[in-house]
Amino acid sequence: MSVEETMRGILKAESRAIENIPYTPEFDRAVELIVEYVHRRGGKLVTSGMGKAGQIAMNIATTFSSTGIPAVNLHPAEAQHGDLGVLQRNDLMLLISNSGKTTEILDLVKLARRMQPEIPIITITGHANSPLAELADASLFTGGAAEVCPLGLTPTTSTTLMTVIGDVLVVNVMKETGFTKEEYALRHHGGYLGHAARGDKE
Repeated sequence: MSVEETMRGILKAESRAIENIPYTPEFDRAVELIVEYVHRRGGKLVTSGMGKAGQIAMNIATTFSSTGIPAVNLHPAEAQHGDLGVLQRNDLMLLISNSGKTTEILDLVKLARRMQPEIPIITITGHANSPLAELADASLFTGGAAEVCPLGLTPTTSTTLMTVIGDVLVVNVMKETGFTKEEYALRHHGGYLGHAARGDKE
């Protein structure tokens, strides 16, 4: 099979997987939690994931920060060595694990709730009935599509779905908070996006 044929197959498989992400009221609940705790109460969003999921968590945090929702990424292993101190009153967490069984993330839930017992937790996972999903206040299911990796192991489709769900959250929170282009410009001084947000002439 040629590179082009493989490429077309991957695009079809991942596009189909995105289209099949199941909507549930948990998505509404997740948006409501972020708006309530960060926008209204002045807390922040703390994201976390291990490995490839951790990279997605970091990307979601930076995207939220740029769109009016203060967010930080917490490495689950470093959390056990003092970084858990980033948690404050009115914060909430967004935890990502495709298996929903990642030891470091499950441990993070226990540690976070020991420190902040009422902290809301949103999860993104590929297994709707996983241990992590059961601990969540709002659990977002990717649909669990198979990876396009020929071994069926490397995070490929799963990370695409996680990223898309992050975008769904960001866009809906922006709509709920009425985030404006002017506010966007205040957070983007340099680069193309900063010039575009301010309406600068090229």
